[in-house]
Amino acid sequence: MENQTEAQAEAQAAAPTPSLTLEAVPVGTPLDWPIADSDGTLLFADGTILATTDERKFLFDNFHPHRGDLLAKAPQPESQTDHPADTAGNLTLKDMHLTIGALIGVRSQLGSGAPMHPCRIIGFAPNHALFVTPPLQDGRILPLRLGENIEIVAIASHAVFRFVCTVEAVCCAPFDYVVLSKPGVIRRLRERKSIRVHAHLAVRFGIGETGDSYDGLGLAKSISALGMSLATSWTLGAVGERLRIAFCLKSAEMQTEIETTAVIRNVQKGSAPGEPSTHGLELDQLDAAQQMAMKVFVFDRQDDVQYWSNGLK
Repeated sequence: MENQTEAQAEAQAAAPTPSLTLEAVPVGTPLDWPIADSDGTLLFADGTILATTDERKFLFDNFHPHRGDLLAKAPQPESQTDHPADTAGNLTLKDMHLTIGALIGVRSQLGSGAPMHPCRIIGFAPNHALFVTPPLQDGRILPLRLGENIEIVAIASHAVFRFVCTVEAVCCAPFDYVVLSKPGVIRRLRERKSIRVHAHLAVRFGIGETGDSYDGLGLAKSISALGMSLATSWTLGAVGERLRIAFCLKSAEMQTEIETTAVIRNVQKGSAPGEPSTHGLELDQLDAAQQMAMKVFVFDRQDDVQYWSNGLK
């Protein structure tokens, strides 16, 4: 019995653990198992070959590699931290240049740090009240109470705004819609062509517009509805050249796998050997569902203004 107990202890000690060390990941030979990040996001499929030690170092510098076949359950994502917004004077509804069909994010004013729930503007009243589609939560209409104050983030053509409205009516005829009061104090968070938020996304990339496999792994350090800033262990191409990319977007409402092509718009090479290169990418072949997923991802992180350079306007 004692020998059997010792044998079981030795077997448990020899059992592989999900967490990987640098030395455990081979270079130049196919992987015997997939590599995933600590949240379960696939980084490298089994059979993938890491070409250089620089690529392996990039993997461990930017992610938390685990054996995907042993990673039992991905942890819940950390909640986002609120950051204060800057007031931009006495802005009005007209100043925001919102249009019918514009996508906005909604959450209870009491739910600080909670994700935004997307809905669309369907009308404006003469008194500047807003008519919107009901926001959804887990596929169901988000319950709103009359008189409740809700926080709204709106991405307009050249800026992103945050303001508060009061729920004035919740209607179900002739269809479901919500009437919101005239916006309170409107804050302009940033003015630019495309709003970017901080990100930490694993992105697989392939050189060229066509191909059946991917050549490496990069890190998306910021993302917008139109593109991303992608850091890689080596320079992927020149301005104007195209890549294939694949990544997963997770939000409170959905999880979307995106495979598309991108155009390199700018390149910043590492200043020293071994330092990563950063590529500004424009995603130009997103379908409607993918575009929605990108916007929802940005909405969920509107409070994370860490990457918004040049200050808030």
